[in-house]
Amino acid sequence: MKKTGIYILFWLLFISVQGQKIHFAHITDTHVGGNTAAEDLERTIQDVNNLPDIDFVIFTGDITEFGSDEELLKAKAIISKLNKPWYIIPGNHDAKWSESGCNSFVRIFGSEEFAFEKNGYLFLGTASGPNMRMAPGLVPREQIVFMDSILTHMKNPSQPIIFVNHYPMDESLSNWYLVLDKLKTRNIQAILLGHGHINKLYNFEGIPAIMGRSNLRAHEECGGYNLVTISNDSISYEERTPAGPTHPAWCKMSIAQTKSVAESKSWSRPDYSVNNRYSQVTKVWEIQDKCDIGSGIVSNGKIAVYSNAAGAIVALDQMTGNVLWKYQTGGKIYSTPSIYKGRVICPSTDNRIYCLSLQTGKLKWVYATSKSIVASPVVHRGKVFVGASDGKFRALKVGNGAICWQYDSVMNFVETKPLIYKRAVYFGSWGDTFYALSEKDGKLLWKRQKYENRMLSPAAVWPVAAYNKIFLVAPDRRMTALDAKTGKEIWDSKKYSCRESIGISKDGELVYIKNMNEGNVDAFYTRSENQELAWESKAELGYDIAPSPIVEHNNLVFIPTDSGIVCAIDKKSHQIVWKHKLSNALVNCICPLENNRILVTTFDGIVSCLKF
Repeated sequence: MKKTGIYILFWLLFISVQGQKIHFAHITDTHVGGNTAAEDLERTIQDVNNLPDIDFVIFTGDITEFGSDEELLKAKAIISKLNKPWYIIPGNHDAKWSESGCNSFVRIFGSEEFAFEKNGYLFLGTASGPNMRMAPGLVPREQIVFMDSILTHMKNPSQPIIFVNHYPMDESLSNWYLVLDKLKTRNIQAILLGHGHINKLYNFEGIPAIMGRSNLRAHEECGGYNLVTISNDSISYEERTPAGPTHPAWCKMSIAQTKSVAESKSWSRPDYSVNNRYSQVTKVWEIQDKCDIGSGIVSNGKIAVYSNAAGAIVALDQMTGNVLWKYQTGGKIYSTPSIYKGRVICPSTDNRIYCLSLQTGKLKWVYATSKSIVASPVVHRGKVFVGASDGKFRALKVGNGAICWQYDSVMNFVETKPLIYKRAVYFGSWGDTFYALSEKDGKLLWKRQKYENRMLSPAAVWPVAAYNKIFLVAPDRRMTALDAKTGKEIWDSKKYSCRESIGISKDGELVYIKNMNEGNVDAFYTRSENQELAWESKAELGYDIAPSPIVEHNNLVFIPTDSGIVCAIDKKSHQIVWKHKLSNALVNCICPLENNRILVTTFDGIVSCLKF
């Protein structure tokens, strides 16, 4: 009886607290680094400070335009002028183009997630990526672990929850269903988001969601944000013009019955039926890493090595998938390692390049840089070639890590794996520049700058070459052939839609791209002085933006996708041989093996060996 009385008293207190009004500001998509973004944010911060009844402020991502340290620091300096509590999460602009490999956001803002209580409500926010790779958004695995921890340890499982994320909870987020299913185990009331830059109502599987307008002024004289009120199981949104009017509520809705509505029916989930159609593909082994994997996997025939976003370099037995060793670095890793004569070379975002023993994982040497490294290395003729985020490209001796040469004039940061071709080193940067350096001494041979928009840079593509031509695809959705010696444009075409995924045949006669819009795979003759189509495969990949390279092995062309599917196309017949869905997230670089096997990693942490 005594316990019952305490329980009733607790609920009376809970209901009393929950009935109190919550009034806060929702600011999103500030894009500091853009033309008027800093001034727009300054106005909004000053305006919020002048409103006495604001309890707190929530920022729902795309805080910066390009995710650079400079932009993040500038945004933090402005936001820190708030005289009220504030909570913040990153968006895709903060994560995809991060020169620090998504470390600086945490360093500067303290975290990339939050959980706090106010008047009986739990506010829970997570990051959404995509971290460093062009792909649909993805709530990182470490953020899923954070969600699990919060939801599992709630003192009152019936406490109402407001979930905050940058992306909509739909197929624009690879693991939307996983997030929603977890939220439905508790009393989820509403979802707040950004990304779309407009005020808009959504409904995600019975859960109401509200997208807030961008803080940018766009074509208006002034930017804006939203004032939010939660009261008596309802939520309302009023747009606010800084130093101007608060406009009539554009959103008023009840959130009392959200959970029961969300549980009232079953909802669609990712379709794995393609695996039944191609039953000749089987898993030899598969492991699930504890966090994201934003890099490919490499092998020497016996030992396979990959890296993860927890900063670990991991070696596996290629036959069994058993872990042989792990080496922990001090930052997230998005670099695909290289194996060379019993050594593993792998940079980290902790500003270091590591050389480890392939057999034991013991450190051979380490080279320190002044900024993070998100690029992948290539080892050639005893030298390690790799770019960094400090404006430098280096060649190091693989034996001891000593510097051979250094090129100091790279615009912005390097993400790609460089190409070594005919005694030259080729790579792009996020400074809208593509470089050719001397392999011998690092002297600039030529560089190409096409745009003044860094978002269109040929920076994520792993370039390929044949017959004195360098082939590129980029976010401008064009395919380009450059003269390897001079950098002169041989041809540049937008006839076949593409983005950043390219590959070359073993004999160098064909260059492959993946259509971004049509879902086809196209092969072009490398000898031709024009963009001459050799063949086209109706691969039915759908809209796809995966930047991972295309690989050919034993007359099969392996195509990575952003939906977790690996597609194998016969080089001679141009027909689909098989498809296999591993996940619902981006497929990274594919590593072909002998005996009809491949190694694959996916962005959500799956490492798999497939036999076909």
